[in-house]
Amino acid sequence: MRLKLGMVGGGDGAFIGGVHRMAARLDNRWTLVAGAFSGDAARSQAFGRSLGLANDRCYGDWRQMAQAEVRRPDRIDAVAIVTPNHLHHAPAKAFLEAGVAVICDKPLTTTLADALDLAEAVKRAGAPFVLTHNYSGYAMVRQMRSMIADGLLGALRVVQAEYAQDWLASDLTGNKQADWRGDPARAGAGGALGDIATHAYHLATFVTGATAETVSAETSRFVPGRRLDDDVQIGLRWAGGARGQLWASQVAIGVANGLRLRLYGEKAALEWSQEEPDLLRFTRLGEAPQLLRRGGPGLSSAAQAATRIPAGHPEGYLEGFAQIYADAADLIGAHRQGRPLPASMLPGVSDGVDGVRFIEAAVASAAADGRWVALNEGAR
Repeated sequence: MRLKLGMVGGGDGAFIGGVHRMAARLDNRWTLVAGAFSGDAARSQAFGRSLGLANDRCYGDWRQMAQAEVRRPDRIDAVAIVTPNHLHHAPAKAFLEAGVAVICDKPLTTTLADALDLAEAVKRAGAPFVLTHNYSGYAMVRQMRSMIADGLLGALRVVQAEYAQDWLASDLTGNKQADWRGDPARAGAGGALGDIATHAYHLATFVTGATAETVSAETSRFVPGRRLDDDVQIGLRWAGGARGQLWASQVAIGVANGLRLRLYGEKAALEWSQEEPDLLRFTRLGEAPQLLRRGGPGLSSAAQAATRIPAGHPEGYLEGFAQIYADAADLIGAHRQGRPLPASMLPGVSDGVDGVRFIEAAVASAAADGRWVALNEGAR
């Protein structure tokens, strides 16, 4: 059964909107039927028509869309929020209050107060809420999660995460994507911290099942005139005793999309890189490393379920996003039909709150010369 999708944001020139639309189509589970794609009403409606949407479902703004869709007999089943960060909270809350499930880009909000308010809105509405930490949809990421849950690494000792890019290594003033990410009013308190460090942090928590208790952070703005960080170095103390570091940078020349996770336990280790997403390195203490391949033998049911094509035909970014949308279709479809909700690995609003806590704790630590700051400090 195809579900009906609406979209807020993601109009002309917006990279992530196109990614969401492609991902939603990939497994034939969603049909985009409505949208408010821009803050400019005329541009929003024109863009909707360019996608082939019916004129009466090309909305001038998201408020009009929320009010109109809830009254339709063929109303949308979910709305995807793909705006800059400062425009996540208000539309997500409005659609939840209208009884519409929400699929929201990360980070959840720009402040912890808004994140907690949105978590309360999810609780009151009882509607599904999905946060698109797309890397959790990768087959070999789910394989790592299964292996750790099965105890193959033993007690975790070291968790090392990094996410490096080079696209902001120079001043890109005038670039639409760079401008909003460097604007505290639209991006929030973190630059690289909010944009990519949150991905690395969520990846580590998703795979290990652990959360960080305290962080010690140093943030830098290497490009002159930049208002938000473009490089962050963070120490983490994990619940359960593990220690580690997280490095995120958007000025790492020569690195395109270097998301990487290394995990070391008392019995074994795992290493995965997003730029080689089909491969997972597994090393038992005292043994030669093994290379596990997506689609190959011996993988977990979770990894197999996230595999679409045979080994040797790479799967990656779009398929990971598509897995989030496929899982969301299972969850939201069951909710709409009153069926028992399926077991799900989907990131939700609580993951979003945890991510905003991580951002705020890192910002507070950096402002205090790296003082160790607990993630549960601040607004509650």
